[in-house]
Amino acid sequence: MASLASNSSLSLLLSRSILPSSYSSCRCTSSCSSSKMTTTTRGALYLPQVPSVRSTKKQLVHEPDRRNGRTADPVQRLLHLSDGTEVAVDESRESMVASVSAAEQKMYLILEAVMDRVEMHRNIGEQRDNWNTLLLNSINMMTLTATALAGLAAGGEAPVAVKVSSTILFTASTGMLLVMNKIQPSQLAEEQRNAVRLFKQIESEIRSVIAMRALTEADVEKMTERVLALDRAYPLPLLGAMLEKFPKSFEPATWWPRTSVGKASASARKTRASREATKKNGWNEELEVEMRAIVDVLRKKDEEDYLRLGGIALKANKFLAVSGPVLTGIAAVASIFAAASPGGAAAMSMGAVTAGSLAAAVNTLEHGGQVGMVVEMYRNCAGIFRLVEESIETMLEETDVEKRENGEIFERKVALKLGRSLSQLRDLARKSLYSDIRGIEMDEFASKLF
Repeated sequence: MASLASNSSLSLLLSRSILPSSYSSCRCTSSCSSSKMTTTTRGALYLPQVPSVRSTKKQLVHEPDRRNGRTADPVQRLLHLSDGTEVAVDESRESMVASVSAAEQKMYLILEAVMDRVEMHRNIGEQRDNWNTLLLNSINMMTLTATALAGLAAGGEAPVAVKVSSTILFTASTGMLLVMNKIQPSQLAEEQRNAVRLFKQIESEIRSVIAMRALTEADVEKMTERVLALDRAYPLPLLGAMLEKFPKSFEPATWWPRTSVGKASASARKTRASREATKKNGWNEELEVEMRAIVDVLRKKDEEDYLRLGGIALKANKFLAVSGPVLTGIAAVASIFAAASPGGAAAMSMGAVTAGSLAAAVNTLEHGGQVGMVVEMYRNCAGIFRLVEESIETMLEETDVEKRENGEIFERKVALKLGRSLSQLRDLARKSLYSDIRGIEMDEFASKLF
């Protein structure tokens, strides 16, 4: 009986907590006889009152953030960056201005421009690589078709349409080959690939600088000059801005702002030589001597060798670029005479066939072998060596050691650029100094990458 009364009281309490208040009050008036037992059971099964959701949400929305002594607007939005990351940004203008300096805002603008250039150069590079393949196949098919038609006309009884078609195809292939040899699509594609790599390098450096330290206006100006120098080194348009594909002399590529590196005076060199051997900002006399020895090896071995090889590749590319159109032109003229004079049709057709076949072979060797790309590769490698030389010389010309980059970090950076460990870099410097003392030629290159 007691358990039955307890169960009825429990269901009464649950109905009161779930059903509306009006229905609960009516239910209460009909069960007044068991009020004492219900009161006892209610005290044993007390349920805490849950606050309403509306009041809690209102409290969260209007609760001010008084950190750092100011009230911030808690409404936030997700800023989708171009690299796919999402950053929660406070829409309050005061907190935005306080958290990001003017230099950081400018650097982020430069970062966005660099990322846009990476995509532009990548897309245009793929397009120009397609140019090389499509033009090569089209010109070769036109040349070989014209050669076959000229061979059919050798008997002298071929229709006039065959002879005329051969002449038209040879003339068209000559014009297209002149344009293709002028712009060198394989070299253009290599330029864009190098530009993508260098712009991604600048992008990585910008992200590292933003993450490591506070930015200054000098950092912004430096990055802006580097971006503009790279734009000049690897231009996107063809008309009016394309790099000269057949210069008079082979020179390394330059994609960095040129700095005036003057020769130090004798007194300055003597002062640096008499500096104490203890490290100051990671620099000492031994490290400076090592860096000068590395510069000598780079200039006398690596850069000189790549300039020599690049010059040979440039001369070969010039010869092939001239030979192709000349041969197709000869074939076109021979096919004209073969159509005009039936008596010498056999000899003229033989000349057209020979010249057309040689033209197809030369065109395949030049553009199928991508000789222009090889020229650009040598030019870029020589530019890398020149950049390492100038960076070392600029660092050593700074007389105030505290203004230099940390010596240990700089040494490791040079070693990584040359594909060497620190011990290998120091061994190379010792070999260079030993060869200078003994008056013998250095038998080792500085770079192990190229």
